[in-house]
Order: sequence, then structure tokens, then C-alpha cells
Amino acid sequence: MWVGLRVSDLVFNITPMKILTETLEYRTKGRCDIVDISSDVSGVVSRSGLQEGAALVFVVGSTAGLTTCEYEPGLEQDIRDFFEKLIPEKKGYHHDATWGDANGFSHLRASLLKPSLVVPFLKGRLATGTWQQIVLVDFDNRPRQRTVIVQLHGKI
Repeated sequence: MWVGLRVSDLVFNITPMKILTETLEYRTKGRCDIVDISSDVSGVVSRSGLQEGAALVFVVGSTAGLTTCEYEPGLEQDIRDFFEKLIPEKKGYHHDATWGDANGFSHLRASLLKPSLVVPFLKGRLATGTWQQIVLVDFDNRPRQRTVIVQLHGKI
């Protein structure tokens, strides 16, 4: 099939792509503090001028994670209860003995949630559902300054 085919014989339909990166900063309370960052991520997409692509959202640090959910007080409490039941804060963890910072639970919780997610965007808007928000969950045992990196890959 490719025998005798020259590069000049191929027709390429190349769409110009662009990568843009922005950082967002949040002051969190720790202890399963849940922050809706949807409007900030949407703002990054809007300012970019890109119409179609993917938004990679990543939180820096090993004691926080990102997910999507319906951001409302009842579900916020359900998320806190879920993580407390699954990985109790007051249980002793080997990490605590190593570092003495009593936040082993926060590392385990964050490792389950994960530090990043990818959200597509279409027509210059995030393709999230009506009741779907992007949330940052800080599991650490103290307030923190959190950096979230938003990297867009999209069509110009």
C-alpha cells in the first residue's frame, strides 16, 4: 500500500493547535475543604479564544485532589463523611511516624481522588453538565495556599 508512495503524494489536513497555560491560586482551610473552581477554569477557557479542545486541570501537592460533582452543601458533607469513613483522620498511619506531621490520612485520600482531570470544551465553553462543577478538595490537616494549573490544548 505504501510502496512507491511519495510524501508529496499525501494530502494533509492540518488544523493549527495551540497550548495555553494559566495558574490559579486558592487559600483553603484543609480538612476536606471543598472549593468550586468551575468559574475560574471557565474563565481561562473564555480568555483563551480557543473554541474546541481539552482543559487539563492539575492541583500541585500531594494532599489535595480534583473531581467533578454537584456542588451543594448536602453533597459536600456526604463527600466529607465518605472520606472519613473510608480513611479516618484519627487512625495512626505509617507516614505520621515517618514525618511526625499527622497528615497520613490526607495523602491517602488525595491519592484516591487524584490530582488532575481533563474536561473537554466546545464552542469556547466547558462541556460540563448543568449540575456538574469542578471542585478542588484539600485534605491536609491545616490551611494551605493551593496552586491549580490549567493547561488548554485546542484549535485556534
